[in-house]
Amino acid sequence: MNPITSSIPTQPVTLHGHVYRGENRLRVALTGQPNSGKSTIFHAVASTRYRTGKLTGTHKPYAECPVQIGVDEVHLVDLPDLNSLRGLQGDDLEALKYLLWGDARPLISLHEQQAPPAPFSRPDVLVYVIDASALQQSLELGLELSELGLPVVVALNMMDEAHRKGVEIDVELLSNRLGVPVIPTTALKGHGLSELFEQVLKTGRKPVCPLTQPASQHIQHWAAKMHKLIDQPDIKAAFAMPKYMLTMNLLEADPYILSEMQSHFPETVPAILALHASANQELPRPLTEEVKADRHHRAISMFDDVAKLIHKPKLSWEDRLDMLFLHPRWGLVGSLAVFAAVLFMVFEVSTALDAMSAARLAEMISGWQPETATAVVGRAVVDGLIGLIGIVVPYMLPLVLMLVALEESGIMHRIAFVVDRFFHTIGLHGKVAVPFLLGLGCNVPAIAATQGLTSGRDRVVSSLLITFVPCSARSAIVLALGAKYLGAIGVLLLFMLSLLVIATLGRLLSRRYPEISPGLIQEIPPYGWPKLSPLLHSTWNRTSDILTIVAPLLVAGSVILALLQFAGLDQAINTALAPITVWALGLPAVLGVPILFGVLRKELSLVMIYQALGTFEVGMMLDTIQISTFLVFLLFYIPCVSTFAVMLRVIGRKEALFSIALSIGVALIVALAVRFSLTGIQSIF
Repeated sequence: MNPITSSIPTQPVTLHGHVYRGENRLRVALTGQPNSGKSTIFHAVASTRYRTGKLTGTHKPYAECPVQIGVDEVHLVDLPDLNSLRGLQGDDLEALKYLLWGDARPLISLHEQQAPPAPFSRPDVLVYVIDASALQQSLELGLELSELGLPVVVALNMMDEAHRKGVEIDVELLSNRLGVPVIPTTALKGHGLSELFEQVLKTGRKPVCPLTQPASQHIQHWAAKMHKLIDQPDIKAAFAMPKYMLTMNLLEADPYILSEMQSHFPETVPAILALHASANQELPRPLTEEVKADRHHRAISMFDDVAKLIHKPKLSWEDRLDMLFLHPRWGLVGSLAVFAAVLFMVFEVSTALDAMSAARLAEMISGWQPETATAVVGRAVVDGLIGLIGIVVPYMLPLVLMLVALEESGIMHRIAFVVDRFFHTIGLHGKVAVPFLLGLGCNVPAIAATQGLTSGRDRVVSSLLITFVPCSARSAIVLALGAKYLGAIGVLLLFMLSLLVIATLGRLLSRRYPEISPGLIQEIPPYGWPKLSPLLHSTWNRTSDILTIVAPLLVAGSVILALLQFAGLDQAINTALAPITVWALGLPAVLGVPILFGVLRKELSLVMIYQALGTFEVGMMLDTIQISTFLVFLLFYIPCVSTFAVMLRVIGRKEALFSIALSIGVALIVALAVRFSLTGIQSIF
């Protein structure tokens, strides 16, 4: 075969003659030695649920699932660990049979009563996962895998560990020596996985088998003699395996191959044994040991050529950050610390900005008591604008600005990779983490972002759950009221409650939509310092609709409420909503209209609360339990009109209407639970 470097185009190909989809997926198998990170790669890209089984008649487990790669899909199989392809017996032998024949049966194994090792075909591409920090030991198995006649892509995994140990590997030279693509990866941190599977697709479309790694001259001499003995059409057809691999197995007197040779071609075995006896007399040690020693020597020589030891490896600042954000144990802690810092900074900044902006403006107009309809409208317009300033300037802008900065820096994508495990527990792939995190800014672009998910099931479930993510509008209300009257601990508990509700609903919705979605690959971009111009531009894009949509709605809602109050009509709406506001939530009846108008925009509820209660000092009219209950209800009930509109487009009318029913039910149940829990605690103390 030609070297891989001369067979794969160096320029990216955008149009393919073949797309792998559905039953025509590319079959890809992961293999490697124990602790190479093979299963880590599988779980990093696998769907939330995948099929597992055991190789026929063994205790060796395998796992399989479809994985989405752009428009293509692969059928990915995580095979049991292998240390070698030689001398296998018992359970280990079934993995070799799968690599050789898949679910087919060659003539030599037709006598076996049990089913084929696995219920799926031989792989189209083999991904050999190597522990880069233990490269020398892995190269011997790599030399054996080259004999299978399968296209191979090497995942040079644990590159961070190799660097920590001071092992520097010339990846390009290693690729040239093996004759296969070699992709550096760090599966635990998500590095290189996208490049790995892109190369798998390229190799699948243009299969190139590894370069045959010839043995030393004195071994080749005996290999040529062995090949001459078995170069018979019947033997080739019966074993259905590459001739070089069959030859090398017989040189090493592999028990399985020899036993099958004895069973099917007993007349050939004496000549094979005679060849071994002759070689043992001429060689300094038995032929079987000589072949093993030769392979070991070639692996060491290759390692010496492609790797060198550095006594004092230097860790870059990117490496140090990845040790925090992508660590398998501490990554989640680091992610939570980032968001805690964001909330703390917004909390501190918002308090100061609120005091300098909306609070002063509210104080300036506090003495204005309109008596005519015109004056009422004027005061309502001013109240609406002050409410807009009080939400946007101190609360929304700082939060959105910091979220955009996290995205621009690359930290947000790392957080999404780390929380993949959390999303798996609620039945979603970690790639939906990015839309969820966008939802902290606004649910509308977050739900729109789910259109990038190829699975309709994931799109529906994530869209339903995103409506429970506290967007910047709801967060602004929580910060405006909760921070002032419940304190930092109260605000943190409200956000933790949102997380708990999302996790619980995720598990329940996974039962409503039980189908299995394909796995997805998350890309980890390099770190970068946020640049001022793109940062401000992205922040403006996410908040610009405040001027075009929110401001008119806030002002119009404020005017309508003021006119309703002026005409005395608000009492009828409040009375109609009393079963919810008064009986269920224990709130003043006048809050019915603000809750209703929150359907237009959540910010309206906060502005109208001030108008309905007749004061910006809500704590004078509501106690702690009422404020907590009200905030919990607002956190979860009915998505705003713009969110509902995008849901109609993304998931359809049926699921969008279901979202309304779900949000109302959840809001009432959780708010009631909070109300009665706090009441019970208050009665005790």
